[in-house]
Amino acid sequence: MARGNSALLKSELLREPLKRGRGKIERQFPGSGRPLEELKRVSRILELIHILTVSPRRYRRCDLAARFGVSERTIQKDLDIIRHGLKLPLVRSLQGYYFEKTPLLPVLQFTFSEALALLLAVQAARHVSGAGSPELAAALNRLAALFPPEFGTLLRQAASLPAVTAQREHRQRMLLLLNQALIQGRKVRILYTTHSRGGAQTERVVRPYHLLPHVRSWHLIAYCEWREAVLVFKVDRIRKAVLLEECYRIPGDFDVAAYLGPVWGVMRGAASDPVDVVLRFTPEAGRRVAEESWHPSQQVAEQPDGSVLFRLHIAITPDFINWLLYYGSRVEVLAPPELREELAAEHRRAAEVNGAPGAAPGPGGRSE
Repeated sequence: MARGNSALLKSELLREPLKRGRGKIERQFPGSGRPLEELKRVSRILELIHILTVSPRRYRRCDLAARFGVSERTIQKDLDIIRHGLKLPLVRSLQGYYFEKTPLLPVLQFTFSEALALLLAVQAARHVSGAGSPELAAALNRLAALFPPEFGTLLRQAASLPAVTAQREHRQRMLLLLNQALIQGRKVRILYTTHSRGGAQTERVVRPYHLLPHVRSWHLIAYCEWREAVLVFKVDRIRKAVLLEECYRIPGDFDVAAYLGPVWGVMRGAASDPVDVVLRFTPEAGRRVAEESWHPSQQVAEQPDGSVLFRLHIAITPDFINWLLYYGSRVEVLAPPELREELAAEHRRAAEVNGAPGAAPGPGGRSE
């Protein structure tokens, strides 16, 4: 492991041509006094190598120019560097460019703090169901060489695989396929179970836009050609998925945060209009709530008696109701009144189900 204070990117693909032919590279970059332009080109070349590796025979020169927002002449210069400067076996076909032999990824070195941060990220990923795959463990084993021996126990714990279940295997297969669709820009035909219609299964073609982990599950944000709208799909409800040859592009103005808006959680379709919510937590519960970042709009204020006022501007979802129910009598809804009434009704129904004496049945709640 490199123990200096600088992190070096040692690319077996770029290092030798840059060392061997500095003059040649400068000729490829008119105006060698512009390091920013050189950096942009090097970054673009690395991405070109990546997308041509994962998507062979898909991109022509005009497609690459459109993807990167540059001229075809600029792309041709980049391709010349890949083929002649880096000596990679790049081949052109009628369908698009591809490598005769897959190039190796660059070799990386990390500072101690960077490697430690990466280890912590891997440990966090293990607690997100669907991310604890054999590939993740194998990648971590390769990272072991970067750490001093005293980290051996911690590394072995991080690399240990969670228990294998049918649900976990299915989720992992779906995530791998959907990530491949995102990388390659290919449509996916799915068989999806919709709980809001009594478990009905529908076949539809979707264009994946984003994969989002939430609590203990994963969600796919995608354009549904059947509904002609961008929807949120729970990955575990995708029973079957087939990667299609037909390609698509994510709209340039699509933004995940803007799409989800002020909702609590990811159940955008079940959300109300945004409202101002004011909650009062008991001192103990309030301290715990105040420690976390729950929503971008949250405002926390401790009161003289130790209680905590928690303010939000959100679109209320079933996820939010369930979050409030978790805190039971430790939270009071001050506003809006309709939320206070709905929470009280849920508590009355819970008391009735659990046989509490004197519990009165409440009105029907919202269902999914």
